[in-house]
Amino acid sequence: MSPFLLLLFAFAASSTAIAQTTTTLFKSIGPDGKTVYSDRPTPNAREARALTFHNAPASPLSAETLLYIDQLKKAADANTKIPGTSETVLFSAVWCGYCKLAKTYLATKKVSYREVDIDTKDGLLAYARAGGKQGVPLLVANGQSLSGFSSASYDAILAPRK
Repeated sequence: MSPFLLLLFAFAASSTAIAQTTTTLFKSIGPDGKTVYSDRPTPNAREARALTFHNAPASPLSAETLLYIDQLKKAADANTKIPGTSETVLFSAVWCGYCKLAKTYLATKKVSYREVDIDTKDGLLAYARAGGKQGVPLLVANGQSLSGFSSASYDAILAPRK
């Protein structure tokens, strides 16, 4: 195989391994002037625009931890997947820099939340039940979950609380 084809194949394989995950929310201003964030555009809105978030930065988890999480998910009760919509939960770890940014951001916005440390057995089980997959922080609010941290994505997921 020529070096060029080998390089092209390696590039194609690496680009598929780095598949982007996106989250799209819609910000609509209704006829009454109220702003609504939803997973679909609001009918009869005066103004609507899509907000798309790509791979918010997160601290990756080790292969051993990911394997353990998969085992926990298989053993977890399917009915307890995501905490109740009335509670905001931040899954974090002491060693995670993005978690510190997320906690600082939530504090400046005066958002009350329950913090769950994934470095404990119960915390990791709760993380698995909440749908945690790759890294921390994981924010669960308003019946939605968001992995990683960016202020724009946190604003969008927390907006209905205001």
